[in-house]
Amino acid sequence: MPDSSRSLTHLNAAGQPAMVDVGAKTPTRRVARARSRVWLGREILRLVQAGDLPTRKGPVFQTAILAGIMAAKKTADLIPLCHPLGLDDCQVQIEVVSEETIHIICTATVTGKTGVEMEALTGASVAALTVYDMCKALSHDIVIQETRLLDKTGGKSDFHHAD
Repeated sequence: MPDSSRSLTHLNAAGQPAMVDVGAKTPTRRVARARSRVWLGREILRLVQAGDLPTRKGPVFQTAILAGIMAAKKTADLIPLCHPLGLDDCQVQIEVVSEETIHIICTATVTGKTGVEMEALTGASVAALTVYDMCKALSHDIVIQETRLLDKTGGKSDFHHAD
């Protein structure tokens, strides 16, 4: 639930879009983890697991992992007002969680003055979109069900989502 005592950080006093000034902040190690849930269906997931469904673009899961990492590195190019960050680390894992569903988890790490939530969310989202793109020839019923921040540490306030 939103905290009514807070205000939007990307608006200046005149209500216009503005980048947040992080110049006075002390750099800290910051980690954020985000997850995208993708429903593939039994048949597609079975095909992907039985050899990672090789495609012209490469193996599905490995290609999605690379796409997620690349996207996290380019977040500031995609989302207005995001600070460009030199990530210390970015990891993308794909977990099969049922006969029909996978979770894509992106963990982004930086030592800096601002958090890496957007990088983790972008990495998980683009990895999910890549899975969709690579499997859509088999079915358009694939659903990217949810992308959410799971946790973040190292900033003014830590966050952890309890599933």
